[in-house]
Amino acid sequence: MIFGTGLDIIEIDRIKNSIKKYSPKFEQKIFTSTEIDYCQSQGDPAKHFAARFAVKEAVSKCLGTGITGALGFKDMEVINEKTGKPILIMIGKGKELFEKLELKSIHISISHDNTHAIAHAIAEQ
Repeated sequence: MIFGTGLDIIEIDRIKNSIKKYSPKFEQKIFTSTEIDYCQSQGDPAKHFAARFAVKEAVSKCLGTGITGALGFKDMEVINEKTGKPILIMIGKGKELFEKLELKSIHISISHDNTHAIAHAIAEQ
């Protein structure tokens, strides 16, 4: 059964500008060290940071919390399977909320082009 769905789109330049202006504080506030390492290893890191930012926003929407005290940016981590498929890992308060809501899975999908990144999340109970 679907618990909720969320969608987010972001301009890549918005993330690129935040990285330029506030680096490394910005990355460390929003992303886990695993996410930072992955994004920085890519040819266009801002594109990958933006995609992960969009995932976190989409997940917070599908759970109905937004980014609040109940769920922070670093309570979620996006990793990739060997095939490239993105996987969401809930940690900290995110894991507690996941268990409290008795969710089975949160499915995510990411896409980006030269200007925007978009993410969709579906929480399954």
